[in-house]
Amino acid sequence: MKKNNFRQSKAATVLSRVAEKTLSGSFDWWLFTLTVVILSIGLIMVLSASGIVAEIENGDKYYFFKRQVAFAGVGLLALWVAALLPRNWLYKLQYPALFLSLLLLLITLSPLTPTINGAKRWIPVGPFAVQPMEFVKVAMALYLAYFMSAKQDLIKTFSRGVIPPFAVTGLFCFLLLLQPDFGSSVVLAMLLFLMCVAGGTRLIYLVFAMGLVGAGAVALAISSPYRMRRLLAFLDPFADPSNTGYHLVQSLLAIGSGSFFGVGVGASKQKMFYLPEAHNDFIMAVLGEELGFVGVSVVMLLFSLLFWRCYRITMGQRELRDRFTAFGLTAIIALGCVMNLAVVMGVAPPKGVPMPLMSYGGSNLLATMTSIGLLLNFSRTAEGWKKSS
Repeated sequence: MKKNNFRQSKAATVLSRVAEKTLSGSFDWWLFTLTVVILSIGLIMVLSASGIVAEIENGDKYYFFKRQVAFAGVGLLALWVAALLPRNWLYKLQYPALFLSLLLLLITLSPLTPTINGAKRWIPVGPFAVQPMEFVKVAMALYLAYFMSAKQDLIKTFSRGVIPPFAVTGLFCFLLLLQPDFGSSVVLAMLLFLMCVAGGTRLIYLVFAMGLVGAGAVALAISSPYRMRRLLAFLDPFADPSNTGYHLVQSLLAIGSGSFFGVGVGASKQKMFYLPEAHNDFIMAVLGEELGFVGVSVVMLLFSLLFWRCYRITMGQRELRDRFTAFGLTAIIALGCVMNLAVVMGVAPPKGVPMPLMSYGGSNLLATMTSIGLLLNFSRTAEGWKKSS
């Protein structure tokens, strides 16, 4: 008996050392490099797109740029903390992060927070404002990855494999709609759909859920004259170019003005109070005007390479929970990128979805950098990609 116990103890020690060696493997430096390059382009575009507005509104043309540089510095710190975070610590955060996110959303709906542009989405913290939704996405990715991996034997059942994640996501979507923030609720719903597809949820349940969500979206559009006007403006923005179609018309004019090579960095005309949120949600329209089709193509190529590295990291995970978590984090960044481009180019109705790593805003940048840091964390245990890189 003692001999067997000694052998088991020795085997456990060996496994522990192997695991420690694996966890201390090298990071995916390609992912880190691509992140820094895209972030640098974003900083340049924030400087270019915000200078005129910042000088007139704040008396300092570098106002938004300096703040974005500070956000980037904090984001890089968050990235490295997430990259070095022990995996067992990370996997104890799914419920605390979820409850903290819920609390922050409830605070935004309270009288303690201001109403900005008709919505209550921000919590003032000194000279800054925190947007909880950006951190809700990360918390939801951690929770859904835990649920999909831990409940694999129940995932195809309705009562225990479908209702819990749908109920949790539905609660957060409901709170977001109260702000109101229709675009963010769509992002959460799409994240849930992608995680369910990856987790193995029955197709019939997903089709039924999509039908309910579609019916709910139509009902919300019909019940709100404002949403209905925005939807009609999306279908034909030039029918009302000075009102409901204004954002999209100005975005399309900016992109069209850029042609193939663009008008040059800093030479955009649409950013001069024609295009709202030029340094934020519509920064890609300014990039299209100043750098043209070539500039947009280069940025899209960089994002494609970044998502390819994320895919290799995801598929290289041996543990199911690691794979689902990496997939969820990748989906957050990819959804933000795709939905922002869809809005800017008129493929989707206007929604407040910032471009990851490029749009102005501390909350989105911090959440994105944290997600990439966690993906770098997972790259240390990814098998296969290191040999082929």
